[in-house]
Amino acid sequence: MERVSLPHNSLRPAFVIAACVVSLTAALALTDIYRQRSERQAVAVAMTKGDPARAPAIFRRYGCAGCHTIPGIEGADGKVGGDLSGLRERVYIAGVLNNSADNLVGWIVAPQAHSPKTAMPATGISEQEARDLAAYLYAR
Repeated sequence: MERVSLPHNSLRPAFVIAACVVSLTAALALTDIYRQRSERQAVAVAMTKGDPARAPAIFRRYGCAGCHTIPGIEGADGKVGGDLSGLRERVYIAGVLNNSADNLVGWIVAPQAHSPKTAMPATGISEQEARDLAAYLYAR
């Protein structure tokens, strides 16, 4: 059997096809990530009746970043209070309340009402502001 030698350029179409497949796979993965993020945000808004877009300013206004690590908030790397990353996946809030939107809002507004010895101060955050914060945290 005679062996046929192909010119180097004949491999180019295979590389182009492979690159297109990789690009398409990456685009589909990104689309899925954005869809999941959008779905999480819609669920968080429905659960809390809050607006996650208002949360970053509220976190800064009340100094939450001084005590907490908060995902997506620049400079929010406090170590006094709990890390708020992945809050939606937890069973308890502050180790004392079942994790629900109403309990989280209640905790943010009046933590001492739920745990008198907590180090978290009463900040004066309104219920609507707490709903906005809860929506942000559950959407992450």
